[in-house]
Amino acid sequence: MPAAEVFLPLSPQVFQVLLSLHDEPRHGYAIIQDVRVRTADEMRLTASTIYDALARLAGQGLIATSDAPADETDARRRYYRITDLGREVTAAEARRLQRLIDSARAKRVIGEPRR
Repeated sequence: MPAAEVFLPLSPQVFQVLLSLHDEPRHGYAIIQDVRVRTADEMRLTASTIYDALARLAGQGLIATSDAPADETDARRRYYRITDLGREVTAAEARRLQRLIDSARAKRVIGEPRR
């Protein structure tokens, strides 16, 4: 079994955190806001949820702390970035979810995506 698959399945919250870090490093509150916006308010992470998830993901090697951007004015903020392993796990989870969607479509539980 490839290394990434041992982390699956991811909880929806963890998947969203990894997606949030996919494009750029972020601090905890920025991750909370990004997830809220991208999910159209369907997922609202709390501070305790996000920081527990970040600690767990860092311990698993899926994310790491990152240097703050040059324009950061609040030295208290800790930034996180996704690691190469984190990217592999995120992609593996996306493929797993796609297989589930494909199965639901094959059974006509849901229709084809709208274009």
